[in-house]
Amino acid sequence: MSLFTVFAIVITLTAIFSYLNEVYIKLPGSIGIMLASLISSIVFIVLSFIGFGHTQWATDLIIAADFDHLFMNGMLSFLLFAAASRVDIGKLREYKWTIAYLATVGIVISSLFIGFSMHWLLAKLGVNLPIVYAILFGAIISPIDAVVVIRILKRVDAGNTMETILTGESLFNDAAAVVLFVLLLKIASGGTSMSGLEIGEFFLREALGGLLVGLILGYTAHFMIVRIIYEGSDNHIVIILITLALVSGGYALAQLLGVSGPLTSVIAGLFLARSRKDAIGIKHKHSRYVRDFWEVIDEALNAVLFVLIGLEVLVLNFEITYIIGCVFVIPLIIVARYISVEFPLIFLRFFRSIPSLKGLIMTWSGIRGGVSIALALSLPDDSPRDIILVLTYVVVVFSILIQGLTLGPAVKWYKDKTSID
Repeated sequence: MSLFTVFAIVITLTAIFSYLNEVYIKLPGSIGIMLASLISSIVFIVLSFIGFGHTQWATDLIIAADFDHLFMNGMLSFLLFAAASRVDIGKLREYKWTIAYLATVGIVISSLFIGFSMHWLLAKLGVNLPIVYAILFGAIISPIDAVVVIRILKRVDAGNTMETILTGESLFNDAAAVVLFVLLLKIASGGTSMSGLEIGEFFLREALGGLLVGLILGYTAHFMIVRIIYEGSDNHIVIILITLALVSGGYALAQLLGVSGPLTSVIAGLFLARSRKDAIGIKHKHSRYVRDFWEVIDEALNAVLFVLIGLEVLVLNFEITYIIGCVFVIPLIIVARYISVEFPLIFLRFFRSIPSLKGLIMTWSGIRGGVSIALALSLPDDSPRDIILVLTYVVVVFSILIQGLTLGPAVKWYKDKTSID
């Protein structure tokens, strides 16, 4: 199946599922599209099981689409950039320490808790998941997904403080999770025996390198855009091309230099968001063109992403022990989210002023998405890939459908009981 054929089928399915959701299902965009895609995939599985018709093409499509490479090496950079470019920099700066803590230490705490717990639980079911891979699964499933969370927060009045912190955490924890995943995968595969100092150097190189590359590229793009505006040019296409080069070229450069590509995209996007707030940019018509363009990119890629998530069920290997494990992993993930959010901040409040985050709502807002599935799919064949992928997929589907649809009512209920600022 050629690349263009895959592209054509995926775009066509995205349009069809979007139409079905808009006319019949009437759920929030991304969630409805994923549900339609998931139902269609289940129908294909049933038809294949009873031997009705030729359904192998659907499985071939998913394999050819190569979700993990497509998402991690293409879609993720555009989605993170688009989300970051619309963030209020002033609000993020106000809660920068809380966001930094949740996006780094919180990820580590959650990964360790999930890892040790799942290693013990699966052993009771007769499944041997090595402790390193169990912690690796924790790193895969711990980050909340910026793509999903930011879109849901648009329609949920969670309060300024919580919305800002969740947005910041979701943007930066993707980068932290990818770095942690790469490190743990190296250790799990036996390819390295890194000392504590080497692990620290690895994190610093990835994080500081991504930060530096993002700042340099963001400043360069800002300089070019301002120069075009000063020249009085009406050619907004040039500005859009600069932003496209910023996100695609920046991500490729980060990979070439061995630094964090997701962090580079986030920092570059935040830099562009800041430039749009400047007196020159916000009053100029170019700002509107750039904003509208990236909103279209964001909407289109999100729709494609959720179609692919729904179709991924076609290539999963479901076994009875895996399904039993799924029953335990969902409540475990929720408990891990609560622990990683609430307990560390209790300690941190002794040293600095930290806002009250309403732990139950923060926990329920921890929605997982495409990043987790892409990381699970990128595991090598000689690893316990099948069980990790099934567990990850079930958590992501539960998270998007159940948490995503009930987050609004949960926030409303909580606001009736308390006061969310």
